[in-house]
Formats: sequence, C-alpha cells, structure tokens
Amino acid sequence: MGAANDKKILALRNKIQEKKDKIGKTRFVPVTNCSIELDGTRHNLQVLNNEQLTYMLIRLNALRLSMEDLGIKICNISGYTVQDWITDIKMKLEVLAQKTEENSLKALEIKLSTLLSEDKKTELELTSIADLLG
Repeated sequence: MGAANDKKILALRNKIQEKKDKIGKTRFVPVTNCSIELDGTRHNLQVLNNEQLTYMLIRLNALRLSMEDLGIKICNISGYTVQDWITDIKMKLEVLAQKTEENSLKALEIKLSTLLSEDKKTELELTSIADLLG
C-alpha cells in the first residue's frame, strides 16, 4: 500500500514542479516612483495589498477613460502619466499573484513530502546525495 501511495505522491510532486516551472519570474521594475497621491492621500504601491491595488487600478482606468472621452491626451498624477501608474499597478498585481501561486505550491509540496513513506524519503535523500557527489 505504501509503494502505491508513494508513486502517486511522486507524480503529484512532479506536477507541482511543472507548475512552479511555468510560473513567470516577473520582477517589479516600476516606471514611476511608486508614490502616488490621490484625493489628498499619498499611497506607496510597494506596500499596498492586492485589494488596494485593484481598487486603485479601477480608479485610474476610470480617469483614463474620462480622458479619452474628453479628448485629453496627457494627465499627470504625482509627476507621471495615468498610463504609467496603470502599467506599474498591473505589474505589481502580477508579481503578487506569482508569489501567491508559489506559496501555495510550496505548501502543497511540504504536505506531500510528509505523506511519503520513510523508505521512500530515505531513497530520495540517498539519490540526492549521490547526484551531488556525481
């Protein structure tokens, strides 16, 4: 029974590794200085959570749409264009989503590792050591 479970666990670990490999490695390289003032309140994009960033993105997009309707080409907020802020917030949201996915996959990996039989854990550790030694 243990060997069959170990086989399933290893297959699931391989699937997790495939998903981890597919996750992009987007780095947050902002166009702006990440400090935006809206309605008299200054916000730092680096510390806002997913919900706050999403709300800000919606507000900025509403401004962008209004600019289009009114024929306004450029509107700066805190020294950067609305589109620059939208670009940075989208990138920050993407990075946060990647981190969330990575953390979720790591948690699953740990859970699966605890389910392996002791014999299989020993076998995998020995294989890892042999690989290191060449």
